[in-house]
Amino acid sequence: MISYAPLWETMKKKNITKYQLINHYEMSSQTINALRHNEGISIYTLERLCNILECTPNDIVKFEKDK
Repeated sequence: MISYAPLWETMKKKNITKYQLINHYEMSSQTINALRHNEGISIYTLERLCNILECTPNDIVKFEKDK
């Protein structure tokens, strides 16, 4: 199972909001919604987030085992 919990923590540390991602960095609200619901995103989107937040994929996504 994919979890974007690290993304929200990284955004908080970098003082970047969902509003900024949408309005300043021009990410679509559909992408933000997918992230909020732990749905899949493209590698391109992951790369964009890494560039925006100046971080690595491990700071954005983690994989959890199904219970």
